[in-house]
Amino acid sequence: MRLGLTIPFSGVPLTGLPALVRHAEKSGYDGVWSEESVNLDGIVPLAVAAPHSERLRLATGIVNVFTRGPALIAQTAAALAELSGGRFVLGLGSSSSVIVEQWNGIAFEHPLAKTRATVEYLRRVLAGERGDGGFKLSRPPAAPVPIVLAALRPSMLRLAAEIADGAFTNFLPLSGATRVVETFGAPGKELACRFFSIPGPEAEAIATARRVFAAYATVPVYADFFRWLGWSEAIDAVVAAWTAGERARAVELVPLELLRDVFLLGPIEAQRERLAAFAEAGITTAVLALLVPPDELLLAIDAFSPS
Repeated sequence: MRLGLTIPFSGVPLTGLPALVRHAEKSGYDGVWSEESVNLDGIVPLAVAAPHSERLRLATGIVNVFTRGPALIAQTAAALAELSGGRFVLGLGSSSSVIVEQWNGIAFEHPLAKTRATVEYLRRVLAGERGDGGFKLSRPPAAPVPIVLAALRPSMLRLAAEIADGAFTNFLPLSGATRVVETFGAPGKELACRFFSIPGPEAEAIATARRVFAAYATVPVYADFFRWLGWSEAIDAVVAAWTAGERARAVELVPLELLRDVFLLGPIEAQRERLAAFAEAGITTAVLALLVPPDELLLAIDAFSPS
Protein backbone atom coordinates (compact mmCIF):
# COMPACT_ATOMS: atom_id res chain seq x y z
CA MET A 1 0.00 0.00 0.00
CA ARG A 2 1.28 3.44 -0.94
CA LEU A 3 1.07 6.11 1.75
CA GLY A 4 0.17 9.73 1.18
CA LEU A 5 -0.58 12.70 3.41
CA THR A 6 -3.46 15.13 3.40
CA ILE A 7 -2.48 18.79 3.11
CA PRO A 8 -2.74 21.47 4.32
CA PHE A 9 -2.05 20.29 7.85
CA SER A 10 -4.45 21.46 10.53
CA GLY A 11 -3.08 24.39 12.50
CA VAL A 12 -0.07 24.86 10.19
CA PRO A 13 0.06 27.99 8.00
CA LEU A 14 1.03 27.62 4.36
CA THR A 15 4.37 29.19 5.16
CA GLY A 16 5.10 26.15 7.32
CA LEU A 17 4.12 23.63 4.65
CA PRO A 18 7.40 23.45 2.66
CA ALA A 19 9.44 22.04 5.55
CA LEU A 20 6.83 19.35 6.23
CA VAL A 21 6.63 18.43 2.55
CA ARG A 22 10.41 18.03 2.37
CA HIS A 23 10.29 15.87 5.49
CA ALA A 24 7.49 13.71 4.04
CA GLU A 25 9.48 13.13 0.87
CA LYS A 26 12.58 12.10 2.81
CA SER A 27 10.41 9.78 4.89
CA GLY A 28 9.31 7.81 1.83
CA TYR A 29 5.73 8.94 1.34
CA ASP A 30 4.22 8.51 -2.11
CA GLY A 31 2.43 11.85 -2.34
CA VAL A 32 0.43 14.66 -0.80
CA TRP A 33 -3.29 15.11 -1.47
CA SER A 34 -4.91 18.51 -0.96
CA GLU A 35 -8.35 18.54 0.62
CA GLU A 36 -10.91 21.21 -0.22
CA SER A 37 -13.74 21.52 2.28
CA VAL A 38 -13.82 24.16 5.01
CA ASN A 39 -10.15 25.12 5.03
CA LEU A 40 -8.13 26.39 2.06
CA ASP A 41 -8.76 25.67 -1.59
CA GLY A 42 -7.40 22.46 -3.12
CA ILE A 43 -4.95 24.09 -5.52
CA VAL A 44 -2.71 26.59 -3.74
CA PRO A 45 -1.24 24.09 -1.22
CA LEU A 46 -0.05 21.92 -4.12
CA ALA A 47 1.53 24.93 -5.80
CA VAL A 48 3.34 25.62 -2.53
CA ALA A 49 4.44 21.98 -2.20
CA ALA A 50 5.64 21.49 -5.79
CA PRO A 51 8.98 23.35 -5.65
CA HIS A 52 9.83 21.76 -2.30
CA SER A 53 9.64 18.18 -3.54
CA GLU A 54 11.18 16.18 -6.37
CA ARG A 55 9.48 12.78 -6.18
CA LEU A 56 6.15 13.16 -4.38
CA ARG A 57 2.95 12.91 -6.38
CA LEU A 58 0.85 16.04 -5.96
CA ALA A 59 -2.86 15.25 -6.05
CA THR A 60 -6.08 17.12 -5.54
CA GLY A 61 -8.18 15.09 -3.17
CA ILE A 62 -10.52 16.41 -4.35
CA VAL A 63 -11.72 19.46 -6.32
CA ASN A 64 -15.22 19.30 -7.70
CA VAL A 65 -16.67 19.54 -11.20
CA PHE A 66 -19.34 22.12 -10.36
CA THR A 67 -17.54 25.12 -8.84
CA ARG A 68 -14.89 25.39 -11.57
CA GLY A 69 -15.60 25.34 -15.29
CA PRO A 70 -13.98 22.56 -17.35
CA ALA A 71 -11.65 24.95 -19.20
CA LEU A 72 -10.44 26.39 -15.88
CA ILE A 73 -9.86 22.90 -14.50
CA ALA A 74 -7.82 22.09 -17.60
CA GLN A 75 -5.75 25.26 -17.20
CA THR A 76 -5.10 24.51 -13.54
CA ALA A 77 -4.15 20.90 -14.26
CA ALA A 78 -1.76 22.00 -17.02
CA ALA A 79 -0.15 24.57 -14.71
CA LEU A 80 0.36 22.11 -11.85
CA ALA A 81 1.63 19.41 -14.21
CA GLU A 82 4.21 21.85 -15.57
CA LEU A 83 5.16 23.21 -12.14
CA SER A 84 5.64 19.70 -10.72
CA GLY A 85 7.48 18.21 -13.69
CA GLY A 86 4.63 15.81 -14.45
CA ARG A 87 3.89 14.67 -10.90
CA PHE A 88 0.38 16.11 -10.71
CA VAL A 89 -2.69 13.88 -10.27
CA LEU A 90 -6.11 15.42 -10.85
CA GLY A 91 -8.54 14.20 -8.23
CA LEU A 92 -12.06 15.18 -9.29
CA GLY A 93 -15.47 14.61 -7.78
CA SER A 94 -19.04 15.79 -7.72
CA SER A 95 -18.70 16.83 -4.06
CA SER A 96 -22.01 17.34 -2.25
CA SER A 97 -25.11 19.51 -2.25
CA VAL A 98 -23.81 21.27 0.86
CA ILE A 99 -20.60 22.51 -0.78
CA VAL A 100 -21.94 23.03 -4.29
CA GLU A 101 -25.44 24.33 -3.66
CA GLN A 102 -25.53 25.75 -0.15
CA TRP A 103 -22.05 27.26 -0.04
CA ASN A 104 -21.55 28.21 -3.68
CA GLY A 105 -25.06 28.78 -4.99
CA ILE A 106 -24.70 26.35 -7.91
CA ALA A 107 -27.39 23.78 -8.70
CA PHE A 108 -26.27 20.29 -7.67
CA GLU A 109 -27.89 18.41 -10.56
CA HIS A 110 -27.00 15.18 -12.38
CA PRO A 111 -23.61 14.70 -10.64
CA LEU A 112 -22.81 11.47 -12.48
CA ALA A 113 -23.44 12.96 -15.92
CA LYS A 114 -21.59 16.14 -14.99
CA THR A 115 -18.57 14.16 -13.84
CA ARG A 116 -18.51 12.00 -16.98
CA ALA A 117 -18.79 15.02 -19.28
CA THR A 118 -16.04 16.87 -17.42
CA VAL A 119 -13.61 13.95 -17.58
CA GLU A 120 -14.30 13.44 -21.31
CA TYR A 121 -13.68 17.16 -21.93
CA LEU A 122 -10.47 17.16 -19.90
CA ARG A 123 -9.05 14.10 -21.65
CA ARG A 124 -9.36 15.90 -24.98
CA VAL A 125 -8.17 19.32 -23.88
CA LEU A 126 -5.23 18.07 -21.79
CA ALA A 127 -4.13 16.07 -24.84
CA GLY A 128 -3.91 19.31 -26.81
CA GLU A 129 -7.22 18.97 -28.67
CA ARG A 130 -9.93 21.60 -28.88
CA GLY A 131 -12.78 21.20 -26.43
CA ASP A 132 -16.47 21.96 -26.69
CA GLY A 133 -16.93 25.70 -27.07
CA GLY A 134 -13.61 26.11 -28.87
CA PHE A 135 -11.16 26.23 -25.95
CA LYS A 136 -7.67 24.86 -26.59
CA LEU A 137 -4.62 24.94 -24.34
CA SER A 138 -1.71 26.79 -25.90
CA ARG A 139 0.69 24.69 -23.79
CA PRO A 140 -0.84 21.30 -22.93
CA PRO A 141 0.96 18.95 -20.52
CA ALA A 142 3.88 17.01 -21.96
CA ALA A 143 2.45 13.75 -20.59
CA PRO A 144 -1.11 12.62 -19.75
CA VAL A 145 -2.41 13.86 -16.40
CA PRO A 146 -3.81 10.94 -14.34
CA ILE A 147 -7.43 11.49 -13.29
CA VAL A 148 -8.82 9.94 -10.12
CA LEU A 149 -12.52 10.21 -9.30
CA ALA A 150 -13.95 10.62 -5.82
CA ALA A 151 -16.41 7.75 -5.45
CA LEU A 152 -18.52 6.36 -2.63
CA ARG A 153 -21.36 4.30 -4.08
CA PRO A 154 -21.77 1.91 -7.03
CA SER A 155 -22.58 4.35 -9.84
CA MET A 156 -19.55 6.57 -9.24
CA LEU A 157 -17.24 3.67 -8.40
CA ARG A 158 -18.13 2.02 -11.71
CA LEU A 159 -17.73 5.29 -13.58
CA ALA A 160 -14.25 5.70 -12.09
CA ALA A 161 -13.37 2.18 -13.19
CA GLU A 162 -14.63 2.94 -16.69
CA ILE A 163 -13.19 6.36 -17.50
CA ALA A 164 -10.63 7.33 -14.85
CA ASP A 165 -7.21 6.12 -13.74
CA GLY A 166 -8.44 5.38 -10.26
CA ALA A 167 -10.95 6.10 -7.52
CA PHE A 168 -10.68 7.99 -4.24
CA THR A 169 -12.99 7.11 -1.37
CA ASN A 170 -13.39 8.46 2.14
CA PHE A 171 -14.64 7.46 5.60
CA LEU A 172 -14.54 3.81 4.60
CA PRO A 173 -15.43 1.27 7.31
CA LEU A 174 -13.20 -1.78 7.23
CA SER A 175 -16.35 -3.91 7.28
CA GLY A 176 -17.36 -2.35 3.96
CA ALA A 177 -13.97 -2.27 2.26
CA THR A 178 -14.39 -5.52 0.34
CA ARG A 179 -17.77 -4.37 -0.98
CA VAL A 180 -16.30 -1.11 -2.24
CA VAL A 181 -13.31 -2.87 -3.82
CA GLU A 182 -15.51 -5.43 -5.56
CA THR A 183 -17.94 -2.78 -6.79
CA PHE A 184 -15.05 -0.74 -8.18
CA GLY A 185 -13.96 -3.89 -9.95
CA ALA A 186 -10.74 -2.53 -11.44
CA PRO A 187 -7.81 -4.29 -9.75
CA GLY A 188 -5.32 -2.74 -12.17
CA LYS A 189 -6.28 0.81 -11.17
CA GLU A 190 -5.55 2.86 -8.08
CA LEU A 191 -8.09 2.77 -5.26
CA ALA A 192 -7.15 5.44 -2.74
CA CYS A 193 -8.83 6.16 0.57
CA ARG A 194 -8.44 8.93 3.11
CA PHE A 195 -7.95 7.71 6.68
CA PHE A 196 -8.29 9.96 9.72
CA SER A 197 -5.60 9.16 12.27
CA ILE A 198 -6.27 10.18 15.88
CA PRO A 199 -3.61 8.93 18.30
CA GLY A 200 -3.56 9.64 22.02
CA PRO A 201 -5.84 8.74 24.95
CA GLU A 202 -8.88 6.80 23.81
CA ALA A 203 -11.52 9.02 25.41
CA GLU A 204 -10.14 12.13 23.73
CA ALA A 205 -9.66 10.35 20.40
CA ILE A 206 -13.23 9.01 20.42
CA ALA A 207 -14.61 12.46 21.23
CA THR A 208 -12.74 13.97 18.27
CA ALA A 209 -13.82 11.14 15.99
CA ARG A 210 -17.47 11.61 16.96
CA ARG A 211 -17.41 15.30 16.04
CA VAL A 212 -15.62 14.75 12.73
CA PHE A 213 -17.85 11.85 11.78
CA ALA A 214 -21.14 13.56 12.60
CA ALA A 215 -20.26 16.58 10.46
CA TYR A 216 -19.57 14.36 7.44
CA ALA A 217 -22.06 11.53 7.86
CA THR A 218 -25.04 13.89 7.96
CA VAL A 219 -24.26 15.19 4.45
CA PRO A 220 -26.65 13.34 2.10
CA VAL A 221 -24.00 11.68 -0.09
CA TYR A 222 -22.23 10.27 2.97
CA ALA A 223 -25.44 9.25 4.71
CA ASP A 224 -26.38 7.26 1.60
CA PHE A 225 -22.90 5.75 1.53
CA PHE A 226 -23.25 4.38 5.06
CA ARG A 227 -26.78 3.16 4.36
CA TRP A 228 -25.44 1.25 1.36
CA LEU A 229 -22.83 -0.35 3.62
CA GLY A 230 -25.49 -1.52 6.07
CA TRP A 231 -25.49 1.21 8.71
CA SER A 232 -28.96 2.61 7.96
CA GLU A 233 -30.40 2.47 11.45
CA ALA A 234 -27.42 4.16 13.07
CA ILE A 235 -27.04 6.83 10.38
CA ASP A 236 -30.75 7.66 10.23
CA ALA A 237 -30.76 8.47 13.95
CA VAL A 238 -27.69 10.72 13.62
CA VAL A 239 -29.11 12.51 10.57
CA ALA A 240 -32.50 13.03 12.24
CA ALA A 241 -30.92 14.67 15.28
CA TRP A 242 -28.59 16.81 13.16
CA THR A 243 -31.42 17.97 10.90
CA ALA A 244 -33.51 18.88 13.93
CA GLY A 245 -30.74 21.17 15.12
CA GLU A 246 -29.70 18.83 17.93
CA ARG A 247 -26.05 18.76 16.97
CA ALA A 248 -24.72 17.61 20.34
CA ARG A 249 -27.27 14.81 20.37
CA ALA A 250 -26.25 13.77 16.85
CA VAL A 251 -22.62 13.53 17.96
CA GLU A 252 -23.62 11.36 20.91
CA LEU A 253 -25.63 9.02 18.71
CA VAL A 254 -22.70 8.01 16.50
CA PRO A 255 -22.14 4.36 17.44
CA LEU A 256 -18.75 3.52 18.89
CA GLU A 257 -18.61 0.38 16.75
CA LEU A 258 -18.81 2.47 13.59
CA LEU A 259 -16.14 4.90 14.78
CA ARG A 260 -13.76 2.02 15.44
CA ASP A 261 -14.58 0.65 11.99
CA VAL A 262 -13.75 3.92 10.21
CA PHE A 263 -11.04 5.78 12.13
CA LEU A 264 -7.43 4.94 12.93
CA LEU A 265 -7.33 5.07 16.72
CA GLY A 266 -4.91 4.20 19.49
CA PRO A 267 -1.13 3.61 19.28
CA ILE A 268 0.44 4.16 15.88
CA GLU A 269 1.50 0.52 15.62
CA ALA A 270 -2.13 -0.53 16.01
CA GLN A 271 -3.09 2.00 13.36
CA ARG A 272 -0.49 0.59 10.99
CA GLU A 273 -1.94 -2.89 11.51
CA ARG A 274 -5.37 -1.47 10.73
CA LEU A 275 -4.04 -0.01 7.47
CA ALA A 276 -2.60 -3.42 6.61
CA ALA A 277 -6.11 -4.87 6.91
CA PHE A 278 -7.42 -2.28 4.44
CA ALA A 279 -4.55 -3.11 2.09
CA GLU A 280 -5.44 -6.78 2.28
CA ALA A 281 -9.02 -5.85 1.36
CA GLY A 282 -7.77 -4.10 -1.79
CA ILE A 283 -7.11 -0.45 -0.95
CA THR A 284 -3.95 0.47 -2.84
CA THR A 285 -3.23 3.97 -1.49
CA ALA A 286 -3.82 5.28 2.02
CA VAL A 287 -4.03 9.06 2.32
CA LEU A 288 -3.53 9.95 5.97
CA ALA A 289 -5.24 12.91 7.59
CA LEU A 290 -3.22 13.40 10.75
CA LEU A 291 -5.46 14.91 13.43
CA VAL A 292 -2.69 15.88 15.82
CA PRO A 293 -1.47 19.21 17.24
CA PRO A 294 1.06 21.00 15.01
CA ASP A 295 3.92 20.29 17.41
CA GLU A 296 3.28 16.54 17.07
CA LEU A 297 3.12 16.42 13.27
CA LEU A 298 6.74 15.45 12.67
CA LEU A 299 6.44 12.59 15.15
CA ALA A 300 3.28 11.36 13.46
CA ILE A 301 4.81 11.60 9.98
CA ASP A 302 7.84 9.64 11.20
CA ALA A 303 5.67 7.05 12.94
CA PHE A 304 3.85 6.16 9.72
CA SER A 305 6.94 6.56 7.55
CA PRO A 306 7.10 3.93 4.79
CA SER A 307 10.89 4.01 4.99
